[in-house]
Amino acid sequence: MNIPAQHFNTSLDTTQAIKSLLSRMAAQLAPSEQISTTEWSRRYRRLSAKASARPGRYNPDLTPWVAGMHAALDDPTVSKVVAMKSAQVAWTDGVLMNYLGKRIDIDPCPMIVMFAKDQAAKQFNDEKFTPMVEATPRLAAIIPVHKTRDRNNRSEFKSFPGGFAKFVGSNSPSSVKSTPAPVVAIEEPDDCNDNVSEQGDTITLLEERTKTFTRRKVIFGGTPTIEGISRIEAAYRLSDQRKFFVPCHHCGESHVLEWSNVHWSEESAQLHEVFGTADPQSAYYVCPHCGGVWDDADKNRNVRKADWRATAAFHGVAGFYINELYSPFPGSTLPRLVEKFLVAQHALSQGDDTKMRAFRNNTEGLPYAYQTDLPDIDGLAKRAEHYGELTVPRGALVLTAGVDVQHDRIAVAIWAWGRGEESWLVYWGEIHGKTMVPEHGAWVDLEALLSRQYEHEIGGHLQVRAVSIDSSDGQTSDAVYAFVRKRMGRNYMAVKGASSDEGREIFSPPKVAIDTNRQQKAHKYGLRPFIVGTQRAKDLILGHDAGAGRLKLVGNGPGRMHWYSGVRPDFFEQMTSEVKAPHRTIRNRKVWQKKAGVRNEALDCTVYALHAARSLKINLWKEDRWQIEEARLNQPTLFDQSETPETKPSKPQTFQPARKFSATRW
Repeated sequence: MNIPAQHFNTSLDTTQAIKSLLSRMAAQLAPSEQISTTEWSRRYRRLSAKASARPGRYNPDLTPWVAGMHAALDDPTVSKVVAMKSAQVAWTDGVLMNYLGKRIDIDPCPMIVMFAKDQAAKQFNDEKFTPMVEATPRLAAIIPVHKTRDRNNRSEFKSFPGGFAKFVGSNSPSSVKSTPAPVVAIEEPDDCNDNVSEQGDTITLLEERTKTFTRRKVIFGGTPTIEGISRIEAAYRLSDQRKFFVPCHHCGESHVLEWSNVHWSEESAQLHEVFGTADPQSAYYVCPHCGGVWDDADKNRNVRKADWRATAAFHGVAGFYINELYSPFPGSTLPRLVEKFLVAQHALSQGDDTKMRAFRNNTEGLPYAYQTDLPDIDGLAKRAEHYGELTVPRGALVLTAGVDVQHDRIAVAIWAWGRGEESWLVYWGEIHGKTMVPEHGAWVDLEALLSRQYEHEIGGHLQVRAVSIDSSDGQTSDAVYAFVRKRMGRNYMAVKGASSDEGREIFSPPKVAIDTNRQQKAHKYGLRPFIVGTQRAKDLILGHDAGAGRLKLVGNGPGRMHWYSGVRPDFFEQMTSEVKAPHRTIRNRKVWQKKAGVRNEALDCTVYALHAARSLKINLWKEDRWQIEEARLNQPTLFDQSETPETKPSKPQTFQPARKFSATRW
């Protein structure tokens, strides 16, 4: 039978099309390839000439520590991976990029990577992610990075079958509070915003995006900054604290590479302007166990035989510490690192610590410690005095309160003041309840606490004379304003801290009312928020470069601070919760910053109580005024007739202190 050639070709094309369709369906239905991140990077990852000095096939053996980090990322029992690291250790390119590539290719899902700024997110896409996709065929086949006008392929958003990769900045609330994802990564946590548009901590907001997923993965990677303040340091301390132990080729003993083991000759033939008699080219490493000398080649060979070891208990968080001494790259040789250290040491001798701080962070991978003169917590606890909570000790004559409003509670500190601004803590605690609606929830108990009368040690009673309430939280500020408006005649003030204005006085008159009249102009008698000079207040309480603060003064007399023996135990930790150090965005100035993982409401409330006291001008009172206050306390009936309706003491109200402190940390 003769079959027309045209019919034969048509049948053949149809058969081939069916085979191709079946092949694609089989590929889609086939189970995902089970492969580790390290093996994926070895087989499929390619380095682009745009982003690497060594383009071509990726070799994970050049940086042997990344395999342990990959394994933690692949481990389903690990919910969080933390890397406290220096520069030049292949974290972004060798760890994060490979994990993203492997997940996109083998195990796709929604992923979010957060950077400090939107610009950093864009740079990551342009300089890291896009070149990786271009150079890696398996990724280029599913992510059309060069396709224009594609809503699924933008600089901050890359879509692929089964998921997407989103790159966001911590300075954008809408980006941080985005679509849920099982994988989120935070690059350089220390540089991220800790309160984006008054809506909360950006890192916490992003981690909340993973809570609905059973196999979630949070990735923390960054260089530490200031000791006690560093977010990456705090996260590492909560991990199992893995370190890369390197064996010595002389004795076989293993240890963690440290800068203290680097040595060099101090007998240079020529005197250098910066190095002096030091010779960086003579640098060598010494084994702390046997004293054996390593050169760079020895060090790199030994590092290839190293292994990760956990130094703390594992509770779902795998933590890694790595520094530049492990790096085999040309810019990280021992002579280069010694040169960098000598330059930093020379600058430090001239009074500039910025280079030494950078060396500590970026080369050693460790936080920089600023010396503080603050007393230790145990020492403060031992100084507690024997008087009761909610009672006023001898010598105190005026009560003021500082209030810090949270979303689910109100923190309150009531301080009593005497001559020379000597002060006694009368109450520190929290009132739990809703705070979004004024005159309801926690606000009812706050009013009872602040309007009651307080028994004095020598007899008589005192009332709170001025109150400063923090209104800086955008979500609760309206409730604060409404609460304060009704009590302005009782010296209630809405306040905001001027955290970056070191020159601002603790108390200064407010300027502009937030309330308007019929002409939409500031109302003459409207509510005017006060701006508190928090930097100067904390200098006074905690101390600064010029000397010790009031918190450290002991005994009795002007400026001394006292607290009762039954005070809630977290009071002492919260009072010492801040460090004065350079800020990441405020150049050439040290500012008070909260330590990572520690609450500071007690300190803030004390600052606000001091602001309230300064509003009464007690720091300017002469002896005759103090004598009038003493007479008012000793003979209250003589003064009752002169009291105005706004200041006349009300009938004592019963107030139950807020729930006592629990050891459970919020």
